[in-house]
Amino acid sequence: MIMKIGFIGLGIMGKPMSKNLLKEGYELVVNDNKAEAVAELVAAGATAAANAKEVAQQADVIITMLPNSPHVKAAVLGENGVIEGAKAGAVVIDMSSIAPLASREIYEELAKKGIEMLDAPVSGGEPKAIDGTLSVMVGGKKAVFDQYFDVMKAMAGSVVYTGGIGAGNVTKLANQVIVALNIAAMSEALVLATKAGVDPELVYQAIRGGLAGSTVLDAKAPMVLSRNFKPGFRIELHIKDLANALDTSHGVGAHLPLTAAVMEMMQNLKADGFAAEDHSALARYYEKVANAEVKSGS
Repeated sequence: MIMKIGFIGLGIMGKPMSKNLLKEGYELVVNDNKAEAVAELVAAGATAAANAKEVAQQADVIITMLPNSPHVKAAVLGENGVIEGAKAGAVVIDMSSIAPLASREIYEELAKKGIEMLDAPVSGGEPKAIDGTLSVMVGGKKAVFDQYFDVMKAMAGSVVYTGGIGAGNVTKLANQVIVALNIAAMSEALVLATKAGVDPELVYQAIRGGLAGSTVLDAKAPMVLSRNFKPGFRIELHIKDLANALDTSHGVGAHLPLTAAVMEMMQNLKADGFAAEDHSALARYYEKVANAEVKSGS
């Protein structure tokens, strides 16, 4: 019997992720507030549902891929939400990046109805969502993780269990801190090269094979050099993740001074109208301060 999966949230990430589930042969029922996104999935073979409750009524497992904690809470626990339609024994896999405390709160409410939950945020942005090579970091009961591993693997290159509920989102916050600081470091270095009169493209090519090389560098330096800031992951979403990281750090007594500094840079870019650009546009902050533009041949 083919497992029927519900998918709520067909944005930059959710749409290609849901298409990959269809390609793997799963039956899919979808919901999103954008009719055109739903129509695209229906054309690919999915069934549409009017709301999250209807999704849950038709599915054994319900995946949510939404912007932040309030959106997930509304879709899962709100009026016409998943909790009103899901059967006991169903599982919610929240693949959004939200606050760990919110994951635990949602989990506790679902547990009262006999519904299981995994928090399973992803990393990799739109390109990896499209080609099905996302990294998924998962919190929840190990037995539930094992049962639904194949579902998550259909959208991912890596699916790793990280501990109890909320651990997935703690891991994602750690990931987002490292990515943000990497982009900031890259931006500093490329602006330095530009101001010193050295072609930043050649600097990038020279350092990418050494210790300074990274997945972030290879993904983001070419975007800056070609002035392509089309979002794979928007600055406004990274601001959300860093806000969750800083809130969590305050709660557990961790000190994140570098994260706080990059958060201020991103807030500055948001104020300048760049919130919807890719987070590689963090380079714009350094360019503005240095009165320089990083580009190949500069």
